[in-house]
Amino acid sequence: MKEEQQPDGQEQALVEAVARFAIGQLAPHAAAWDESETFPLPQLRQAGALGLCGLFVSEDHGGLGIGRSLGVRLFEALAEGCTSFAAFLSIHNMATAMVARFGGAVVRQQHLPELTSGAKLASYCLTEPEAGSDAAALRTCAARRDDGYVLDGAKAFISGAGDTQWLVVMARTAPVGSKGISAFLVPADHPGVSYGRRERKLGWRSQATRMVLFQEVFVPEDHRLGAEGQGFAMALQALDGGRLNIAACSVGTARAALREAISYVKTRRQFGQSISQFQAVQFRLADMATELHAARALLDQAARHYDAGHRATRAFCAMAKRFCTDVAFAVADGALELHGGYGVLGDYPAERHLRDLRLHRLLEGTNDIMRLITARQLLDDHDMEGLL
Repeated sequence: MKEEQQPDGQEQALVEAVARFAIGQLAPHAAAWDESETFPLPQLRQAGALGLCGLFVSEDHGGLGIGRSLGVRLFEALAEGCTSFAAFLSIHNMATAMVARFGGAVVRQQHLPELTSGAKLASYCLTEPEAGSDAAALRTCAARRDDGYVLDGAKAFISGAGDTQWLVVMARTAPVGSKGISAFLVPADHPGVSYGRRERKLGWRSQATRMVLFQEVFVPEDHRLGAEGQGFAMALQALDGGRLNIAACSVGTARAALREAISYVKTRRQFGQSISQFQAVQFRLADMATELHAARALLDQAARHYDAGHRATRAFCAMAKRFCTDVAFAVADGALELHGGYGVLGDYPAERHLRDLRLHRLLEGTNDIMRLITARQLLDDHDMEGLL
């Protein structure tokens, strides 16, 4: 019996360690990082030392080798400290997991240790100026040349671009729609790689977002991930996990916003009493907590389905991402409202939570795209039973 309980104890110990890291090393700096747009590299190195830069990579390659059910709990804990930090770590883990799963022996041996340790960081490069929700329409091309490929094109809205050392790039190797897309691991400072200006953003200000430009960038064949034509399927699989991560970051941020709102209403006095005594305030807090628990329950279910290889995993990830990000934004909006005029001031974290969470409804696929993914599986006779 003790042996059966041990893994749960180990998982809980890891969650608690990550929560201490988030509260001790992230939360005290989150507002300053946001205001100064500072990339928190020292703390990312510390996260690497905790194993958080290789969450879904096997222990053989220096990772933790955990499943998504534990992963979402860790991202929740991280986001309570700093949403932007947690979200960037999600992106790095998406890219690193692709390298671990689809990279050849040489790439894995040479580059995974530095990625899983956090010594080097990676960006995920799928979106283009004319290929957002329709990602399969991407135009960046990878033309065959001798023992490799030459990349030409541009990527847009790339998180961490200019601060990361590796780029996982989806590029077209054949003009046949989604099946003509392949994936490559490209050094971020390779000749021919350049960057646009740092975009001014509503949220996630501690991580840069830039365009990445490729002009005759040579990539050796052994830096292709997987076989030719598999890149889009690999990218979508990575996005399934990324959607769980972003949903978890949303739940964690909303939980922090709710905690702060509860603390505030206990101390704020109006009409001779604490506003926590007003029934309208109590009802709002009760609804926020209820909806947040419902979101977390769906997230946990989706993560379990991902780990089990459920046939409707993609739809469950989409539902969790849509529901959790919408609920979290509503909770953060309610928390700001409970702060009154103080909620819009930078002296309180309520407005930063709201800004960060607004991005989550657009990222890893907009929430309307999540509805399309879910509806398509509902209308498929084979997959419908797995959803209902």
